[in-house]
Amino acid sequence: KEKGVELEIAPIAKDGFVFITHRDSPVDSLSVEQIQDIYSGKITNWKDAGGDDLTIKAYQRDYTDIQIFMEQSVMNGIEMIPHIGTTAIDDVFGLIEVTEEYENSPSGIGYAYRYFINNLYKNDEIKMLKIDGVEPSNENLISGKYPFSTNYYAVMRGDEPEGSPARRLRDFMLTPSGQDIVEMAGYCRVGDLNE
Repeated sequence: KEKGVELEIAPIAKDGFVFITHRDSPVDSLSVEQIQDIYSGKITNWKDAGGDDLTIKAYQRDYTDIQIFMEQSVMNGIEMIPHIGTTAIDDVFGLIEVTEEYENSPSGIGYAYRYFINNLYKNDEIKMLKIDGVEPSNENLISGKYPFSTNYYAVMRGDEPEGSPARRLRDFMLTPSGQDIVEMAGYCRVGDLNE
């Protein structure tokens, strides 16, 4: 901005920010408020969120883009209070493993991007929770029904010449064929596009 450079920013893919727990947990859905209460320390037992009488092990991430999304978009300004039973994990693989393995019970909860859960670390011992009864499906991400969706963007200089490789690649990614590649890579299309 200081140098007078304007950027063109276009969403080219979607992803969902998801919450995971052990597959044996009776909880299949949490409200946004319940998640905020769990991660602010107001709810510390699963029985207060529709589950069994178990102390919640609420895993957090180290300060990364995932943690920033959690603090800004999910907690929405509510302070995440570290308390007994809250553990910070430095990568998504570790978070998935501890959510699955904690005391071999359905007491852990963690969060990650759906892409990681579906494509990089499939695990039959965990499940993604619905939010307010809405699952993080492609359809719900595209429609905006799922509350925690995010975009991946193509960003280029506004003065990028017409026909340049960068502009052609961005334009291609927004065609149905480009969106097919987005989907094959494990992300969600930005929507229905016509050829």
